[in-house]
Amino acid sequence: MTRCKIKFKKMDNFLISVNILTIICQIEYLAVRLTTLFSDIIMIFFRKTERSVSKMYSELKVFWYFRTIYVNRLTGQLININTNESENIVSMPRQPFVFAQFLNLLPRFEFQRLVNKYKGDYRTRKFKCWNRLACMMVAQIRQENSLRDIDLFFNAHSDKLYHAGIKQCPKSTLADANERRNHLIYEEFAKSLMRRARTIYSQTDLAIDVDNAVYALDASTIDLTLSLFPWAEFRKTKGAIKLHAMIDLRGNIPTFPVITDGKVHDVKAAPFVPIEPNGIYVVDRGYVDFSWLWSIDQARAFFVTRMKTTIKWSRVISHPVDKSLGLRCDQEILLTTARLKGLYPKRLRRISFRDTEQDRILVFLTNNFTLPADVIAALYKARWEIELFFKWIKQNLRVKTFYGTSPNAVKTQIWISMIVYLLLAIIKERYKLEPSLSKLLHFLEINLFEQKKLTDIFQINPRVIEKQGKEGYIQLNLFEY
Repeated sequence: MTRCKIKFKKMDNFLISVNILTIICQIEYLAVRLTTLFSDIIMIFFRKTERSVSKMYSELKVFWYFRTIYVNRLTGQLININTNESENIVSMPRQPFVFAQFLNLLPRFEFQRLVNKYKGDYRTRKFKCWNRLACMMVAQIRQENSLRDIDLFFNAHSDKLYHAGIKQCPKSTLADANERRNHLIYEEFAKSLMRRARTIYSQTDLAIDVDNAVYALDASTIDLTLSLFPWAEFRKTKGAIKLHAMIDLRGNIPTFPVITDGKVHDVKAAPFVPIEPNGIYVVDRGYVDFSWLWSIDQARAFFVTRMKTTIKWSRVISHPVDKSLGLRCDQEILLTTARLKGLYPKRLRRISFRDTEQDRILVFLTNNFTLPADVIAALYKARWEIELFFKWIKQNLRVKTFYGTSPNAVKTQIWISMIVYLLLAIIKERYKLEPSLSKLLHFLEINLFEQKKLTDIFQINPRVIEKQGKEGYIQLNLFEY
């Protein structure tokens, strides 16, 4: 009997405590409702009085501030009473989505200024130019094949798009945006990112011991189907466009990209290149136009290129060279034909170098008489970085197949691919990341909609290998008795 009484007493105490907790919860809930009702009454009171608008607004602002603090405090207490684990859930900070952090690195004010300049959001209701940029950047990162694939991907992650900074749209809306929104918005925005990236990479060291800024200039052809892109005339049965680019070898940052028809020769885009005093411009034999080379010399800049075999010249003086470095000759020459002498009347420097890897002789032409001959050869070897730049763009981003057939859609897609490349380069230098750009892009593609810190996704986690002793192996061994 005594044991039963003790049990009943414990049960009664438990029921009493539960009732007390429920009464407390109801009282606090009523307090929350009363505060909201009281705030509404105050709002009505202030509307009927004849106070000034500014004073009423300031008083309401202060009152609403203390009212929200009190309500949040009460609701937090209610949650803590109802559940034991809610305190950890409420206080746990959540990281924004990786793509949202990636977009925050872009200068939004600069982009909006360009949108207003070219009226990109004119007569648009929901799908703005910024939303289009975000959608196309996701398509570039993931290398989607078509607009349908982009739409399916966004439908699969529809509950995350708002917090990731993307607005979902049907593929027809995205196709219309690619057709009509001006590509100059994204072109100028990419060029502003180029200037920002160059300032970030200005303190990096070159692989060559040169104090001057070194640039490499070249062009790459992007093939198109003539039946789908009739405006891109190249040959009778083939269409193409040409991407002319000049990169700064400090970080391989593009500084002067231009998109032209496939028929335009490489040297035709050279006169539009801005010449920087004391800069060194490294080009191949396709850019040997002595009128353009003379303009570089008049701007007090330098050029390094390969010499064509058809050029007529005469030797003025020869300098000794170290043949153990692969050098064969270092000469000062003059052009002998009347036409070329009229285009470039000054002396030039001719350097012959033997490439032992490919077993061939390379002849370089430059107007720089101060740098050693082996440094001139190393500068031309560094020109290969622009070939790697074109290769990286074509292999890792979507610039060979396009989501639209109009010139505006094609140019917009190329400029947005440049924006993605520049943003990855900025991240790599700003956070001092060791992996290559292709690895950074792959990490970003995998963790696009993960809630992690942006810099954490680029770190390779250590692999855990379970070690077992000799007794832990289950595999039977032969020849052991």
